[in-house]
Amino acid sequence: MAGRVPNAECRVPSVKAKATELGFIACGVADLGESRFGDALDRWLSLGYAGTMRYLHRQAAKRKRPADIVPGATRAVVVLDNYYKASTRRGGRKPARASVKISRYARGRDYHLELGERLERLAEYLRASGATIARPFVDAGPVPERELAARAGLGWIGKNTMLIRPGVGSFFFIGCVLTDLALAVDPPFETDHCGSCTRCLEACPTNAFVAPRVLDANRCISYLTIEYRGDVPEELAAKLDGWAFGCDVCNEVCPWNERFAAPSEQAAYDDRKAIPRDDPTFFERLTEAEFADQFVDTPLERPGLEGMRRNFRNAFASTREKR
Repeated sequence: MAGRVPNAECRVPSVKAKATELGFIACGVADLGESRFGDALDRWLSLGYAGTMRYLHRQAAKRKRPADIVPGATRAVVVLDNYYKASTRRGGRKPARASVKISRYARGRDYHLELGERLERLAEYLRASGATIARPFVDAGPVPERELAARAGLGWIGKNTMLIRPGVGSFFFIGCVLTDLALAVDPPFETDHCGSCTRCLEACPTNAFVAPRVLDANRCISYLTIEYRGDVPEELAAKLDGWAFGCDVCNEVCPWNERFAAPSEQAAYDDRKAIPRDDPTFFERLTEAEFADQFVDTPLERPGLEGMRRNFRNAFASTREKR
């Protein structure tokens, strides 16, 4: 396949086989035409729903015009990587001591590292197939992953703003390789299978959904425990429902996950059990060096030690208020 002309439309059917070989559960190809959500993005930003994530304002122009992200790229090869692992609690019994919660995706290796390494191997395959551009992105940069995934036929964007795939659910990461290899694009996924269901909107502990598919990050538990750097407002801290990092609620209550979520085969996402979730002083006792040694290759590295100390204080306080 070497020597393939990047600007001549071509088919590399084995790109999906390669994605499967690398452990991805789905793969599709999308063009990089203008976003159809540009006006909605502008409104969302103007209303302040991005909170302190100013980088989203800086990235807005490229999010609306994906072809500008990597000059010369014309296609996105989009993959889904299942991270779902069943809960370790059995029998539905409450723990004897107060216990906080960590989002399923954050209990093992950082997906930026794990997914990034395998996505780079997919990019290498595209280069070997004739691409002169093959740049991978894992939840970084101005890439509108969910829109590109829907455009690549991989699912629809649900009322909880997550991409949902029939027969799979939404417990997966989205990765993209932007390339100039003119692969034949897949038909977009255009059917909304949420129907009249509003379970995700109603279950949110902090009422973060302003409307279906409109999330106010300022009230989102994932934002408050990961991205937000200040003291969490008292009103919201009391509603954390025990979440110390991230939040799975709007995924857990989704009927598509209840019916179809299946354990990931990726051992990297296994729960390391590195965090005693019934120990309120665990992070208080750690030094910066100890925290770095234990969590540098996990998602908990983003809020850092001080962030996790704050999160544990708030999470345990919110469990007491609920009991």
